[in-house]
Amino acid sequence: MTRVWITRPLPGPVLDAARALDAEVVVREETGPLADAELRRALRDFDIVLPTLGDMFSAQVFADVGGARCRLLANFGVGYNHIDVAAAHAAGIAVTNTPGAVTDATADIALMLMLMSARRAGEGERMVRAGQWPGWHPTQMLGLHMSGKRVGIVGLGRIGQAIAHRCHYGFGMEVHYTSRSEKNVPFPAVRAPDLMALAEGVDFLVIAVPGGAETHHLIGEDVFNAMAPHGHLVNISRGDVVDEAALASALTEGKIAGAGLDVYEFEPQVSEALLGMEQVTLLPHLGTAALEVRTDMGRMAVANIAAFLNGETLPNPV
Repeated sequence: MTRVWITRPLPGPVLDAARALDAEVVVREETGPLADAELRRALRDFDIVLPTLGDMFSAQVFADVGGARCRLLANFGVGYNHIDVAAAHAAGIAVTNTPGAVTDATADIALMLMLMSARRAGEGERMVRAGQWPGWHPTQMLGLHMSGKRVGIVGLGRIGQAIAHRCHYGFGMEVHYTSRSEKNVPFPAVRAPDLMALAEGVDFLVIAVPGGAETHHLIGEDVFNAMAPHGHLVNISRGDVVDEAALASALTEGKIAGAGLDVYEFEPQVSEALLGMEQVTLLPHLGTAALEVRTDMGRMAVANIAAFLNGETLPNPV
Protein backbone atom coordinates (compact mmCIF):
# COMPACT_ATOMS: atom_id res chain seq x y z
CA MET A 1 0.00 0.00 0.00
CA THR A 2 1.08 3.57 -0.69
CA ARG A 3 2.69 5.14 2.38
CA VAL A 4 2.16 8.82 3.18
CA TRP A 5 4.19 10.69 5.82
CA ILE A 6 2.83 13.92 7.28
CA THR A 7 5.83 15.59 8.92
CA ARG A 8 3.99 17.79 11.48
CA PRO A 9 0.70 17.66 13.38
CA LEU A 10 -2.05 19.34 11.33
CA PRO A 11 -5.62 20.48 12.13
CA GLY A 12 -8.09 17.63 12.73
CA PRO A 13 -10.12 18.08 9.53
CA VAL A 14 -6.93 17.86 7.48
CA LEU A 15 -5.86 14.62 9.15
CA ASP A 16 -9.37 13.22 8.65
CA ALA A 17 -9.16 14.00 4.93
CA ALA A 18 -5.71 12.44 4.70
CA ARG A 19 -6.79 9.28 6.49
CA ALA A 20 -9.67 8.93 4.04
CA LEU A 21 -7.16 8.45 1.23
CA ASP A 22 -6.49 5.00 -0.13
CA ALA A 23 -3.12 4.93 1.60
CA GLU A 24 -1.35 4.23 4.87
CA VAL A 25 -0.98 7.61 6.54
CA VAL A 26 1.67 8.15 9.22
CA VAL A 27 1.67 11.41 11.20
CA ARG A 28 4.88 12.55 12.86
CA GLU A 29 4.04 14.02 16.26
CA GLU A 30 7.06 16.33 16.66
CA THR A 31 6.45 20.00 15.81
CA GLY A 32 10.04 20.84 14.81
CA PRO A 33 11.63 20.40 11.37
CA LEU A 34 12.83 17.03 10.16
CA ALA A 35 16.33 16.09 11.30
CA ASP A 36 18.95 14.99 8.76
CA ALA A 37 18.23 11.29 9.24
CA GLU A 38 14.47 11.89 9.00
CA LEU A 39 14.85 13.77 5.71
CA ARG A 40 16.55 10.77 4.18
CA ARG A 41 14.05 8.38 5.75
CA ALA A 42 11.24 10.40 4.18
CA LEU A 43 12.60 9.78 0.68
CA ARG A 44 13.58 6.18 1.35
CA ASP A 45 10.58 4.79 3.26
CA PHE A 46 7.53 6.69 1.97
CA ASP A 47 5.83 7.09 -1.40
CA ILE A 48 4.45 10.54 -0.59
CA VAL A 49 5.62 13.11 1.96
CA LEU A 50 3.67 16.14 3.17
CA PRO A 51 6.47 18.43 4.43
CA THR A 52 6.44 22.07 5.45
CA LEU A 53 8.64 25.06 6.32
CA GLY A 54 11.97 24.00 7.78
CA ASP A 55 12.02 20.50 6.28
CA MET A 56 15.21 21.13 4.32
CA PHE A 57 15.14 18.85 1.29
CA SER A 58 18.44 20.04 -0.16
CA ALA A 59 20.21 18.70 -3.23
CA GLN A 60 22.49 16.74 -0.90
CA VAL A 61 19.54 14.96 0.70
CA PHE A 62 18.32 13.79 -2.71
CA ALA A 63 21.84 12.77 -3.69
CA ASP A 64 22.24 10.72 -0.52
CA VAL A 65 19.15 8.64 -1.27
CA GLY A 66 19.76 6.90 -4.55
CA GLY A 67 16.63 5.41 -6.11
CA ALA A 68 14.26 7.16 -3.71
CA ARG A 69 10.91 5.50 -3.07
CA CYS A 70 9.21 8.90 -2.70
CA ARG A 71 7.46 10.26 -5.78
CA LEU A 72 5.68 13.35 -4.38
CA LEU A 73 6.49 16.13 -1.92
CA ALA A 74 3.11 17.76 -1.26
CA ASN A 75 4.31 20.87 0.52
CA PHE A 76 2.13 22.47 3.21
CA GLY A 77 2.56 26.17 2.37
CA VAL A 78 2.96 28.40 -0.65
CA GLY A 79 6.69 28.94 -0.06
CA TYR A 80 8.93 26.03 -1.03
CA ASN A 81 12.47 27.42 -0.83
CA HIS A 82 13.24 24.66 1.69
CA ILE A 83 12.94 22.17 -1.18
CA ASP A 84 15.48 22.02 -3.98
CA VAL A 85 12.86 21.58 -6.69
CA ALA A 86 15.37 20.99 -9.47
CA ALA A 87 17.02 18.20 -7.48
CA ALA A 88 13.61 16.72 -6.66
CA HIS A 89 12.59 16.66 -10.32
CA ALA A 90 15.93 15.16 -11.31
CA ALA A 91 15.20 12.36 -8.82
CA GLY A 92 11.76 11.81 -10.38
CA ILE A 93 9.89 13.43 -7.48
CA ALA A 94 7.04 15.87 -8.11
CA VAL A 95 6.55 18.90 -5.86
CA THR A 96 3.33 20.76 -5.11
CA ASN A 97 2.39 23.68 -2.88
CA THR A 98 -0.70 25.46 -1.55
CA PRO A 99 -1.08 28.87 -3.25
CA GLY A 100 -4.16 30.99 -2.75
CA ALA A 101 -5.08 29.63 0.67
CA VAL A 102 -2.51 31.82 2.39
CA THR A 103 -3.00 35.09 0.50
CA ASP A 104 -5.49 37.03 2.61
CA ALA A 105 -4.17 35.89 5.98
CA THR A 106 -0.61 36.88 5.11
CA ALA A 107 -1.74 40.24 3.73
CA ASP A 108 -3.65 40.90 6.96
CA ILE A 109 -0.49 40.29 8.99
CA ALA A 110 1.42 42.72 6.78
CA LEU A 111 -1.11 45.47 7.47
CA MET A 112 -1.05 44.66 11.18
CA LEU A 113 2.74 44.97 11.24
CA MET A 114 2.58 48.26 9.34
CA LEU A 115 0.19 49.69 11.91
CA MET A 116 2.02 48.23 14.90
CA SER A 117 5.35 49.60 13.74
CA ALA A 118 4.07 53.02 12.71
CA ARG A 119 1.93 53.53 15.82
CA ARG A 120 4.42 51.94 18.27
CA ALA A 121 1.83 49.40 19.43
CA GLY A 122 4.28 46.82 20.76
CA GLU A 123 6.20 49.42 22.71
CA GLY A 124 2.97 50.81 24.13
CA GLU A 125 1.66 47.43 25.23
CA ARG A 126 4.94 46.63 26.97
CA MET A 127 4.70 49.94 28.82
CA VAL A 128 1.18 49.20 30.03
CA ARG A 129 1.99 45.61 31.08
CA ALA A 130 5.06 46.81 32.97
CA GLY A 131 2.94 49.28 34.94
CA GLN A 132 4.94 52.20 33.56
CA TRP A 133 2.17 54.12 31.78
CA PRO A 134 1.87 57.55 33.43
CA GLY A 135 -1.42 58.37 31.72
CA TRP A 136 -2.36 60.14 28.51
CA HIS A 137 -0.75 63.38 27.43
CA PRO A 138 -0.56 65.18 24.06
CA THR A 139 3.03 64.30 23.13
CA GLN A 140 3.17 60.73 24.42
CA MET A 141 4.41 57.99 22.06
CA LEU A 142 3.88 59.92 18.85
CA GLY A 143 4.16 57.68 15.82
CA LEU A 144 3.52 57.87 12.08
CA HIS A 145 -0.04 58.26 10.76
CA MET A 146 -0.49 55.56 8.11
CA SER A 147 -3.51 56.81 6.15
CA GLY A 148 -2.64 58.62 2.94
CA LYS A 149 1.02 57.63 3.00
CA ARG A 150 3.04 56.00 0.21
CA VAL A 151 3.67 52.24 0.39
CA GLY A 152 6.28 50.42 -1.64
CA ILE A 153 5.70 46.71 -2.17
CA VAL A 154 8.60 44.54 -3.26
CA GLY A 155 6.94 41.80 -5.30
CA LEU A 156 3.38 42.23 -6.56
CA GLY A 157 2.26 38.62 -6.76
CA ARG A 158 -0.89 37.30 -5.10
CA ILE A 159 0.13 38.39 -1.60
CA GLY A 160 1.66 41.66 -2.73
CA GLN A 161 -1.52 42.57 -4.58
CA ALA A 162 -3.66 41.71 -1.57
CA ILE A 163 -1.49 43.99 0.58
CA ALA A 164 -1.71 46.77 -2.00
CA HIS A 165 -5.50 46.39 -2.22
CA ARG A 166 -5.82 46.82 1.55
CA CYS A 167 -3.44 49.78 1.58
CA HIS A 168 -5.26 51.61 -1.21
CA TYR A 169 -8.88 50.92 -0.33
CA GLY A 170 -8.51 50.70 3.44
CA PHE A 171 -6.05 53.52 4.10
CA GLY A 172 -6.06 55.63 0.95
CA MET A 173 -2.38 54.94 0.43
CA GLU A 174 -0.45 55.57 -2.76
CA VAL A 175 0.84 52.24 -4.04
CA HIS A 176 4.23 51.79 -5.68
CA TYR A 177 5.91 48.48 -6.41
CA THR A 178 8.70 46.53 -8.04
CA SER A 179 8.02 43.36 -9.97
CA ARG A 180 9.50 41.40 -12.85
CA SER A 181 6.73 42.66 -15.09
CA GLU A 182 4.09 45.36 -15.20
CA LYS A 183 0.97 44.32 -13.29
CA ASN A 184 -2.62 44.96 -14.36
CA VAL A 185 -4.39 45.58 -11.06
CA PRO A 186 -7.82 47.11 -10.27
CA PHE A 187 -6.38 50.05 -8.32
CA PRO A 188 -3.81 52.77 -9.01
CA ALA A 189 -0.27 51.39 -8.72
CA VAL A 190 3.01 52.77 -10.03
CA ARG A 191 5.83 50.43 -10.98
CA ALA A 192 9.21 51.74 -9.83
CA PRO A 193 12.17 51.32 -12.19
CA ASP A 194 14.17 49.46 -9.55
CA LEU A 195 14.37 48.59 -5.86
CA MET A 196 16.49 51.60 -4.91
CA ALA A 197 14.09 54.03 -6.55
CA LEU A 198 11.22 52.37 -4.72
CA ALA A 199 12.98 52.49 -1.34
CA GLU A 200 13.86 56.16 -1.50
CA GLY A 201 10.34 57.32 -2.34
CA VAL A 202 8.09 55.51 0.15
CA ASP A 203 7.03 55.75 3.78
CA PHE A 204 6.57 51.98 4.15
CA LEU A 205 8.56 49.28 2.39
CA VAL A 206 6.83 45.89 2.47
CA ILE A 207 8.63 42.74 1.33
CA ALA A 208 6.48 40.14 -0.42
CA VAL A 209 8.87 38.14 -2.62
CA PRO A 210 9.55 34.38 -2.58
CA GLY A 211 12.54 33.07 -0.68
CA GLY A 212 15.52 31.46 -2.37
CA ALA A 213 18.97 32.22 -3.73
CA GLU A 214 17.72 35.02 -5.99
CA THR A 215 16.26 37.02 -3.11
CA HIS A 216 18.79 36.22 -0.34
CA HIS A 217 19.71 39.54 1.36
CA LEU A 218 17.80 41.45 -1.30
CA ILE A 219 17.12 44.05 1.38
CA GLY A 220 20.43 45.24 2.79
CA GLU A 221 22.47 48.28 3.70
CA ASP A 222 22.01 50.03 0.35
CA VAL A 223 18.22 49.81 0.65
CA PHE A 224 18.21 51.14 4.22
CA ASN A 225 20.50 54.00 3.18
CA ALA A 226 17.99 54.92 0.48
CA MET A 227 14.94 54.90 2.77
CA ALA A 228 13.66 58.01 4.54
CA PRO A 229 14.49 58.38 8.27
CA HIS A 230 10.78 58.17 9.10
CA GLY A 231 10.35 55.01 6.98
CA HIS A 232 9.25 51.57 8.20
CA LEU A 233 10.23 48.15 6.86
CA VAL A 234 7.84 45.18 7.00
CA ASN A 235 8.82 41.62 6.08
CA ILE A 236 6.26 38.83 5.68
CA SER A 237 8.14 36.90 2.98
CA ARG A 238 11.14 34.84 4.10
CA GLY A 239 13.57 35.86 6.80
CA ASP A 240 16.78 35.72 4.79
CA VAL A 241 15.44 38.17 2.22
CA VAL A 242 16.47 40.83 4.77
CA ASP A 243 20.06 41.21 5.99
CA GLU A 244 19.22 41.38 9.71
CA ALA A 245 22.64 42.73 10.71
CA ALA A 246 22.19 45.60 8.27
CA LEU A 247 18.65 46.16 9.53
CA ALA A 248 19.84 46.35 13.15
CA SER A 249 22.53 48.87 12.15
CA ALA A 250 20.02 50.98 10.21
CA LEU A 251 17.68 51.11 13.19
CA THR A 252 20.48 51.88 15.64
CA GLU A 253 21.80 54.68 13.45
CA GLY A 254 18.34 56.13 12.84
CA LYS A 255 18.42 55.51 9.09
CA ILE A 256 14.84 54.17 9.37
CA ALA A 257 12.26 54.64 12.10
CA GLY A 258 11.02 51.12 12.66
CA ALA A 259 10.45 47.61 11.41
CA GLY A 260 7.82 44.88 11.65
CA LEU A 261 8.96 41.28 11.18
CA ASP A 262 7.03 38.02 11.04
CA VAL A 263 9.97 36.00 9.70
CA TYR A 264 13.66 35.82 10.56
CA GLU A 265 16.95 35.13 8.86
CA PHE A 266 17.89 32.32 11.26
CA GLU A 267 14.39 31.33 12.37
CA PRO A 268 13.48 30.46 15.09
CA GLN A 269 16.53 32.28 16.45
CA VAL A 270 16.05 36.04 16.52
CA SER A 271 18.88 38.57 16.50
CA GLU A 272 19.76 39.75 20.02
CA ALA A 273 20.18 43.24 18.63
CA LEU A 274 16.62 43.28 17.28
CA LEU A 275 15.22 41.75 20.47
CA GLY A 276 16.60 44.70 22.41
CA MET A 277 15.04 47.40 20.23
CA GLU A 278 11.75 49.05 21.14
CA GLN A 279 11.20 50.25 17.57
CA VAL A 280 10.93 46.71 16.19
CA THR A 281 7.73 44.65 16.21
CA LEU A 282 8.50 40.93 16.34
CA LEU A 283 5.89 38.23 15.63
CA PRO A 284 6.40 34.43 15.76
CA HIS A 285 5.66 33.70 12.08
CA LEU A 286 1.91 34.23 12.40
CA GLY A 287 1.29 34.86 8.69
CA THR A 288 -1.17 31.99 8.19
CA ALA A 289 -1.90 31.22 11.84
CA ALA A 290 -5.68 31.05 11.69
CA LEU A 291 -7.44 27.72 12.06
CA GLU A 292 -9.52 28.02 8.90
CA VAL A 293 -6.48 29.10 6.89
CA ARG A 294 -4.26 26.26 8.06
CA THR A 295 -7.16 23.88 7.43
CA ASP A 296 -7.56 25.18 3.87
CA MET A 297 -3.82 24.83 3.31
CA GLY A 298 -3.89 21.24 4.55
CA ARG A 299 -6.89 20.31 2.44
CA MET A 300 -5.14 21.74 -0.61
CA ALA A 301 -2.06 19.64 0.15
CA VAL A 302 -4.25 16.55 0.56
CA ALA A 303 -6.00 17.35 -2.74
CA ASN A 304 -2.60 17.33 -4.43
CA ILE A 305 -1.93 13.91 -2.90
CA ALA A 306 -5.35 12.58 -3.96
CA ALA A 307 -4.78 13.72 -7.54
CA PHE A 308 -1.39 11.99 -7.54
CA LEU A 309 -2.88 8.76 -6.22
CA ASN A 310 -5.61 8.86 -8.86
CA GLY A 311 -3.18 9.51 -11.70
CA GLU A 312 -4.71 12.93 -12.33
CA THR A 313 -3.03 16.23 -13.20
CA LEU A 314 -1.59 17.80 -10.06
CA PRO A 315 -3.59 20.92 -9.12
CA ASN A 316 -0.60 22.89 -7.82
CA PRO A 317 2.71 21.70 -9.26
CA VAL A 318 5.90 23.72 -8.79
